[in-house]
Amino acid sequence: QVQLVESGGGSVQAGGSLRLSCTASGSTFSSMAMGWFRQASGKEREGVATIVSDGITNYTDSVKGRFSISKDSAHDSVYLQMNSVKPEDTGMYYCAAGDYSWPRDYWGQGTQVTVSS
Repeated sequence: QVQLVESGGGSVQAGGSLRLSCTASGSTFSSMAMGWFRQASGKEREGVATIVSDGITNYTDSVKGRFSISKDSAHDSVYLQMNSVKPEDTGMYYCAAGDYSWPRDYWGQGTQVTVSS
């Protein structure tokens, strides 16, 4: 069983930055694919960014050039650096883990991000 704990959410003005963190336990972090998903009020959960075991990353089109996903295997952690945020980035952000890109096997509890205009 994998446990994921997110932190770093909060309120920020448009154009600002936030850094989300997710720490994993209970499995071999280095072999897992990790991802960040978000869910806005009244909308379905969508993938934001993913990183697989060899470090290859992928992003949804709306965040390309603004967000960056990275991982630190020494600390079993994955990060989402969010720059130039927009009001449409508002939502609950979830960390996820699994065997493949855009994993959905294990979920954290979520951290709220609110971007004001």
